[in-house]
Amino acid sequence: MPEPTVLDYVKSIFKDWHSFTAFLRAWAERADTTQLVETSAPEDKTSPAESPVTNYSEASLRDQSPTFPWRSLLALLLALIAQRSFEPLGEPPTQSAMIGVPLYIAALALTVWAFLRREWMPAPLPASQSNTDPMAVRPIELFLSLFAGGAAFVLLKENTFTFWNVLVWTLSIILFIRAFWLKESQSLLQKITTSLSRIRLTPWTVLVVAVFALAVFFRFYHLDEVPYEMTSDHAEKLMDVFDITEGKYSIYFPRNTGREPLYIYLSALVASFTGVSFLSIKVAAVIGGLLMLPYLYLLGKELGSARIGLLAVAFAAIAYWPGVIERFALRISFYSLFVAPTLYYLIRGLRRQRRNDFILAGAALGLGLNGYMPFRIMPFAVVIIVLIYILHVRDAQARKQSLLWLGLLALTSFMFFIPLARYAIENPDIFGYRALTRVSSLETPLPGPAWQIFLGNLWNAAKEFNWYNGNIWVHSIPERPALDVVGGALFLLGFFLVLFRYLRSRHWADLVLLLAIPLTQMPSILSLAFPVENPSLNRTAGAIVPAFLLVGIALDGLMSSLGSGKRQNIIAWSLAGVLFVLSFIQNYDLIFRQYNSQYEYNAWNTSEMGAVMKDAIQRGVPVDNVWIVPYPFWVDTRLPPIWAGVPGRDIAIFRENLSTTLDIAGPKVFIVSQPDTETLTLLQALYPPGQLQPYESAIDTHNFWIFSVP
Repeated sequence: MPEPTVLDYVKSIFKDWHSFTAFLRAWAERADTTQLVETSAPEDKTSPAESPVTNYSEASLRDQSPTFPWRSLLALLLALIAQRSFEPLGEPPTQSAMIGVPLYIAALALTVWAFLRREWMPAPLPASQSNTDPMAVRPIELFLSLFAGGAAFVLLKENTFTFWNVLVWTLSIILFIRAFWLKESQSLLQKITTSLSRIRLTPWTVLVVAVFALAVFFRFYHLDEVPYEMTSDHAEKLMDVFDITEGKYSIYFPRNTGREPLYIYLSALVASFTGVSFLSIKVAAVIGGLLMLPYLYLLGKELGSARIGLLAVAFAAIAYWPGVIERFALRISFYSLFVAPTLYYLIRGLRRQRRNDFILAGAALGLGLNGYMPFRIMPFAVVIIVLIYILHVRDAQARKQSLLWLGLLALTSFMFFIPLARYAIENPDIFGYRALTRVSSLETPLPGPAWQIFLGNLWNAAKEFNWYNGNIWVHSIPERPALDVVGGALFLLGFFLVLFRYLRSRHWADLVLLLAIPLTQMPSILSLAFPVENPSLNRTAGAIVPAFLLVGIALDGLMSSLGSGKRQNIIAWSLAGVLFVLSFIQNYDLIFRQYNSQYEYNAWNTSEMGAVMKDAIQRGVPVDNVWIVPYPFWVDTRLPPIWAGVPGRDIAIFRENLSTTLDIAGPKVFIVSQPDTETLTLLQALYPPGQLQPYESAIDTHNFWIFSVP
């Protein structure tokens, strides 16, 4: 018997699970582990009947044992170390591409090896179905829906929702869907009832409920405190919400280059319980993020398995990226909210070849266009996805049906878009201004050739997940990756696993998932006039959906590589649990310490000014006798009244207008910026009896002056 080599030793240990566990037992018992080694013996000339049995006692079970996935686990380990080196560390923070890039290359090489050995494979995609559309339509409902839609278009004038135009518009949508909807074996209510009746208290059910409960808890945890201060963006939104509470029901809100209505009206609904406050728009944003998660789960099922969906939801629930954009309390979360159902119904409809899925995808698309401006890229994305499908399938009938249903999807989405379509025709300059200033030279000349800027933006957006998520402090931690260490590593490995599978099988769904990333990032990539704004976590928020699906696909495939036995399942879920805990710890720190600290330092302390105003009102100072004297790059003077509980007003009074306050009776309070000595001198000249006192903020650089007139 030849002398065993080190390679023989390593191969014997990691050949399969039984070999590995036998090695662990022998090592724990301090036995001679060399007895487990199988040498690379010369070719045996004896007959099979005379072949000797190896000295490994569990060799008889080897053929039934999965190979120990050492390549996959090593690839994950190297990817985690690589992603860790991309974290900004030290003071000033630095990232190490010299370490991370070679490690990632090695990790990807091992991933290719594991994929080719069928060790680390994404879960198989569900089988496609064939279905012949009867081409049936209910003509009376269709005629009535088109008539009602035309009437709604006429009635939705002057940028105002009324009871009657909303009623006619809603009726047109119901009739349109009714005209094209195909009756199924079970109604929606029956499907829900059947699904609920099948729910059993199993470990899987408990895990699903626990993940969604954790998502709700994590998103609402300290929501009123993190972050605490508001910015001018919040003033714009809350002024719109206040307008609704005062009976002004706009279709499109033109303040600050304009915004769509869905988020504003949801905020107004929340404000009916919480008041017009920072918390009301935070809750609306969180609701948007939470409503996305069920569709993320369903997309995971559609792209492989329920476990993919659950893993995607689990890591998205605690992630820094969706966490901070929701806590910043704008309509950003409505981008990913409607990307998820649009992709789900579209992908499912293409796979199942069912018309109703396209109607639902159209409804999600139309609603999304009422949510957040970057979602306007999704109609183009939908067309590209259908074209990808048509180029991949050979069934002529499926191609024909898909094209017809694409038209139906577009019409359905337009029915939901009618109010904004009317506004866009009446006010094309306002409706398209924000987008056009970014993609063209409308506001400022392009800083270079458009194609060069586009390619540069595309590359910078590709680095967003693992290297650089932009420099906007209000809704990100500048100059760090958009994903945490665990999420970033799994995302990149998942991307390449799906890419490898596509190159092997050419399945359209794989290409759709991969291209969904740059397509949903396109609103940021197309910032040609202001490339410094790319990437940004807000305009790329739709990419949250495909990004975390890839995280789920990667981890699900790794768990499957560990085997399907009871013991292997325990190890697989333990590995997932460890990775989840590591992700949770880092994301918690990113959101509640790093993001919150840098936000507090950069945001002006309007809450403290609001407290001063509220205290003055309670002491008898008339609400209209409290002012803030504006100063360059200082506070938004619409915010302190919101904190004081008297929203809807701007308490700015410019220095040159201070003398006009002499004619106003009653006590007065002026809030002045700390370096604004000229205003203080003028106030003391105008009001000699006035009392000046400093206000010491919790942050030294945010101190200000209070000048009180008795």
